[in-house]
Amino acid sequence: MAEKTIPYNSTSPQSGGGKFKEVINSVIRKKLQGYVGFANLPNQVHRKSVKKGFHFTVMIVGESGLGKSTLVNTLFGTTLYPNKANAVPSDESPKTVEIQSLSADIEENGVKLRLTVVDTPGFGDFVNNEESWKPILDNIEARFDAYLEQENRVNRRKLVDNRVHACIYFIAPTGHSLKPLDVEFMRRLHTKVNLIPVIAKSDTLTEDEIKEFKQRILDDIAFHKIQIYQAPQYEYDDPETVAENREIMSKIPFAIVGSDKEVELPDGRKVRGRKYPWGVIEVDNQEHNDFVKLRQMLIRTHMEELKEYTNDVLYENYRSEKLVSMGVQQDQTVFKEVNPLAKMEEERQLHEAKLQKMEAEMKMVFQQKVQEKEAKLKQSEEELYARHKEMKDALEKQRMELEEKKRRLESGRPITPEKAKKKEIVFLLLDG
Repeated sequence: MAEKTIPYNSTSPQSGGGKFKEVINSVIRKKLQGYVGFANLPNQVHRKSVKKGFHFTVMIVGESGLGKSTLVNTLFGTTLYPNKANAVPSDESPKTVEIQSLSADIEENGVKLRLTVVDTPGFGDFVNNEESWKPILDNIEARFDAYLEQENRVNRRKLVDNRVHACIYFIAPTGHSLKPLDVEFMRRLHTKVNLIPVIAKSDTLTEDEIKEFKQRILDDIAFHKIQIYQAPQYEYDDPETVAENREIMSKIPFAIVGSDKEVELPDGRKVRGRKYPWGVIEVDNQEHNDFVKLRQMLIRTHMEELKEYTNDVLYENYRSEKLVSMGVQQDQTVFKEVNPLAKMEEERQLHEAKLQKMEAEMKMVFQQKVQEKEAKLKQSEEELYARHKEMKDALEKQRMELEEKKRRLESGRPITPEKAKKKEIVFLLLDG
């Protein structure tokens, strides 16, 4: 079979000609510019989210009579809180703040929402309200602990999120400033939950009074360094979204009016509101109160941001503090990107530090050996000096004894030849 030859020209791959590269590049461009399909990912997420459903936990805190139950029913368009019966007068009153949790499944256009409302009846209703915030803080932290326990399980497929995602704090429409109880509550809880302050029953104040009251509240919050929820801004938000977020944030604290009852206007329309001798306050009218902006932020635009901030910031901070208090330490180098040059430099510094440590240890051992040797030499010198002194004293004693004997021999007593011979020997020894 004859072997097929490829002509060597500018368009062949072997020649590396420009025309061949242009053909390859054009093919690659056509494949990249073609429809791949990952643009359909948002639809997949939407379909999965709708199937799974959503959940949201909101806490309402405030003194009795400020319209907390009415506001919740108005926000979500449901009778989550039934009409309260008139309380029977009694000498006994609750001593502590209670924590009540109500849940309801709400569906709108095929989207299901599991709504949980945590109520705190009794807050601020006592003569002595000292530490009335403590049961509320304990409840929030207990929900964090329950979620942390679920995360530490072996099987984490079904995590139930009961954490509080937002706390609507009702401020009495006094028109002056925050009360000490308001300041203390927000100071204790602003690092544990998203605080959203609202002015309850704002229809009791005029527009000028509301404006001045809002400014006093913001001044008190800034003075006490209280952190309230701020809507995040993203880089790729369109101008309309940015303007909408700014308008919502400019209304904080929201001056609201709640009502789940319909009243009839002079033109025949029926609206939710409150009827007074001088006119009607419409709940859903932005010119009358800030209820629409509160609902827009809480439900329509920032519900996921509230949940995300709770999970990524508030819960993570609590989780870190909890684990550190339990003695768990995190190695920060586990997930750190490794730079080879930086790694080599770090290893070199560690090696030099190790050498310096070994050198210091060797110097210390050498000095210790020298000191021991000097101590032994000093001890030997003292022993030799003592022996020399002892021998010198012994010789001196012997010399004195011989001199004494010499004096006795030189005395005038006659001596025999034997004594003379001994005397001569003694003289020789003394002279020798």
